[in-house]
Amino acid sequence: PLSSQPKTPHELAIKFLGNNLSATLVAQNHQVLGVVRNTNLKSEHMQLAHIVDIDGTTDWTQLLRSCEVVIHTAARVHIQQKANSPQTDNLYHSLNVDGTLNLARQAAAYGVKRFIFISTIKVNGERTTLGRPFRATDIPNPQDSYGVSKLKAETGLREIAQQTGIEVVIIRPPLIYGKGVKGNFQTLLKFVNHRIPLPFGCITSNRRSFVGLDNLNSLITVCLSHPSAANQTFLVSDNEDVSTAELLKRLGKAVNRPPVLLPVSLNCLNWLMKLFRKTEAFEKIAGTLQVDISATCERLGWKPSVSLNEGLETIACEVLNEKAL
Repeated sequence: PLSSQPKTPHELAIKFLGNNLSATLVAQNHQVLGVVRNTNLKSEHMQLAHIVDIDGTTDWTQLLRSCEVVIHTAARVHIQQKANSPQTDNLYHSLNVDGTLNLARQAAAYGVKRFIFISTIKVNGERTTLGRPFRATDIPNPQDSYGVSKLKAETGLREIAQQTGIEVVIIRPPLIYGKGVKGNFQTLLKFVNHRIPLPFGCITSNRRSFVGLDNLNSLITVCLSHPSAANQTFLVSDNEDVSTAELLKRLGKAVNRPPVLLPVSLNCLNWLMKLFRKTEAFEKIAGTLQVDISATCERLGWKPSVSLNEGLETIACEVLNEKAL
């Protein structure tokens, strides 16, 4: 698993997933080589290797000699620049495409059997129609530079698999939450915990899919060796879709503090978001994005073992412990 020093948003995302996954694998008695950028990071449970950066020139030679499986979790996720500009595209491309394909080619050259790539549901698109969720077989429709870069990486990986015989597994998660979660999910949780009024009381008819770390890690571990995972693309979620208002209510229940939800109409909320140039944020809050994981469950004999409520309780305990300290 590839993780990094927490300096930027994309590095925080890498640490969030990579470190939690590493702990899961070690607990299951896998021998794990963690690749990190933080030279001060130490681990009593697994071997660590340090690199400067991940791009099309990174030399992985010394790290791949004894590896059977590579799990590539590293990605550039957020860039504080103009969206969909040439500069932004290049930054995403450097790590998400060049870095990924360079690693895969070297892995194949050293006889690595399987390459598991953590992609994103953004490859499918940004929203779905209620009751018509995304499927892995849908025609890709990424809407931003990040999604486009992930699609390019997926396409390149499939080509490498055909050319070299390395088995590629692609997993497209929606929003991931769990221990150490940052970003919008953490912000919402803190707002609920402090009972800050939120104008989302009328967002009750949308549905969004989420995936907890425990469920995502569970799927990844199945994909390590399952014969039916080879050269397949899988969608993953907790298999329970909820509205924005319902999610906030469940967060409130998890921290034992009912949220203060103001009944602001969708039209009014949309107008306010446009006024403050937060149109994209409104889409994420009020829009629908569902994923269909039935094909994943059927092919792999897998199912989510942790419910949405249980997953929310886990991160709620973390927040409450911080408050106690």
